[in-house]
Amino acid sequence: MRRAGFRQGPVLVLGAAGIDIVGRASADLQTGTSNPGQLRISHGGVARNVAENLAHLGTDTILLTAVGDDALGHQILARAEGEGVDIASAIIQPDQQTGAYLALLDRKGNLVQGLDDMSVIAAITPEAVHQRGALFRQASVLVMDANLPEAAFQSAFELAAAEDLPVAVDPTTRALSPRIRPHLSSLWLVSANEREAQALLPGTEIDSDPANAVTAARQLVALGAEMAMITLAEFGVAYAATEGSGHIPAVKTDIVDPTGAGDALLATVVFGLLNDIPLDEAVRLGVTAAALTLRTRDSVVPDLSLERLYDQLV
Repeated sequence: MRRAGFRQGPVLVLGAAGIDIVGRASADLQTGTSNPGQLRISHGGVARNVAENLAHLGTDTILLTAVGDDALGHQILARAEGEGVDIASAIIQPDQQTGAYLALLDRKGNLVQGLDDMSVIAAITPEAVHQRGALFRQASVLVMDANLPEAAFQSAFELAAAEDLPVAVDPTTRALSPRIRPHLSSLWLVSANEREAQALLPGTEIDSDPANAVTAARQLVALGAEMAMITLAEFGVAYAATEGSGHIPAVKTDIVDPTGAGDALLATVVFGLLNDIPLDEAVRLGVTAAALTLRTRDSVVPDLSLERLYDQLV
């Protein structure tokens, strides 16, 4: 589903970049004590992950994020630039540390608990967004995560509306999801997991049921979003648009690390829709990208490509 009159231009990705610290237990977790396991550190952040996935798929991409003026922040931006992402508009904030995400996984690779420190994202103020208004004029799509300060989030929507720029949003967490509700009618695409969707639709119970998830995705469309996706982990992805809805089952795979799988899904679906791929096929490509990400220790598959996706298409 490609929007009529969709203009050419790079994808503008706005949101968080940081360091992922992920620990996976080797045995059943015991509380109140140290547990044996494996630890890994990699570059992450929803917006950074989305931008890098898009770049791997050959899409011109601009990343507007904020990092600290420290070694990690400079490493993150250097890697993104090395992967083909335009980082010229990123904010390097003095006297702040680069954002970080700490995840604890059980021995099967499922997330038990997460903790993030994204205080540096406060450097993306409404003024900083408006100063970069030219990016909104030249972009084809805006992709945002909800880590942004609420006032900057609002400013980005205002600039996108002024430029008739389609907006895709990842709610990021259940706690941040409610700030998206007032903007549903302005969304081209919303991609949420089960808990985030339930926060967007108070009173809705999905219970990992694909039929319930399809119904919830339809509700998001009824509230104004052009398209909605709801991820159900091992139960696949439900989606809806004004023209129809459906469910794509997940790929059965061993989970090395779940971090970044949803970001790969969103980036791949955006790529597909920008390239006139029908929504059902774009979601299938996205589910395949998510499965490949689950198998890697990094937040982004380093050799992601359209050819590889079609080779393993769901």
